Amino acid sequence: MIAFLKGDFVHKTPAAVHVDVNGVGYEVQISLNTYYRIQNLDKGILHTCLLIREDAHVLYGFFDLAEKEIFMQLISVSGIGASTARVMLSCMKPEELAKAIVQGDTKTLEGVKGIGKKTAERMVLELRDKLAKHPLESNISPLKNNTLHQDALNALTALGINRQAASQAIEKTLTANPNLSVEELIKMALRTL
Repeated sequence: MIAFLKGDFVHKTPAAVHVDVNGVGYEVQISLNTYYRIQNLDKGILHTCLLIREDAHVLYGFFDLAEKEIFMQLISVSGIGASTARVMLSCMKPEELAKAIVQGDTKTLEGVKGIGKKTAERMVLELRDKLAKHPLESNISPLKNNTLHQDALNALTALGINRQAASQAIEKTLTANPNLSVEELIKMALRTL
């Protein structure tokens, strides 16, 4: 599995980007959401998902992990393929899509080309509990884009601490002490658990 690509964006279109990684060019399929975030960048990182079909190996790229995570959730639903999931992520931001699913807002989901009533209902039925129990990274807190918060959260969950409890402890610690290093943040958050 190719988890991410870090390199130069040599050719960009709203549907795909060519990423030069040390002289090897990868064609990566992207959503409009990702395109808008990378259109002014010459290089960067794309989180990727490689889908292998009988007739092709297709690499999908995402600007952030939240978009990749919801893409993976969407393609797990019967009747939703990678193309439909990409269209959905082009129409809605990952957090908007997750919110619509968790709230059972099938009308919003039906507004996406290729999504009918039955597919929207199936999506809500299959993903509502998953997304409610494990919210998207960018959907939990505005601090999620903060790498300090993310690094501390990753460390605490690696230690076996519940993700939500760890996130709450980190937020509480950061509110009281905003200028901590990652190590200090982890130690202080562990004390609050």
